Amino acid sequence: MSAPRLADALAHARLLHDHVALEQAIARIAVELRAAYADGEVPLLLTVMHGGMPFAAQLALALGELGLDLQFDYLHATRYRGQTTGSGLAWLHRPATPLRGRRVLLADDILDEGHTLLAVKQWCEDQGAAEVRVAVLARKRHDRCVAGIAADHVGVEVPDAYVFGYGMDFHEQGRNLPAIYALGD
Repeated sequence: MSAPRLADALAHARLLHDHVALEQAIARIAVELRAAYADGEVPLLLTVMHGGMPFAAQLALALGELGLDLQFDYLHATRYRGQTTGSGLAWLHRPATPLRGRRVLLADDILDEGHTLLAVKQWCEDQGAAEVRVAVLARKRHDRCVAGIAADHVGVEVPDAYVFGYGMDFHEQGRNLPAIYALGD
């Protein structure tokens, strides 16, 4: 059986947030973060791969426009492995940059139930990070978020549906779409 096609999903999807709305949300988060990092210390931006890459890249550029320097690294921890439901956390890459004493900014595509982000945040704290902030492009509206995790900075809210685009995938497709869509029935 072949994988579902992105074109078929898009034909039945509902546009939630277009590119302009997402750029505005990212610019707003950048202003919030510029204020949070006003002390001049260079934070470490940790991109949660793969989904967080488009958001983190745009956020980094917006912060650069505001005069905030960043150090970059990334991590790859996933519960999905190409599936639509999560299982146990798998670490595919841990950051090479030492975190001890650092102010860390985790950038991810979405906060859904929060299992992955909670594990990543706790790992950063265990590595001695002085502070861990979480910025997400989207937060899903529901009441299933695990205790102990919240996003400090949120771009947009999305419904409790299968969403894709702007980092979020539809069967490993569509991460580079410049908007966020909800899958139709």
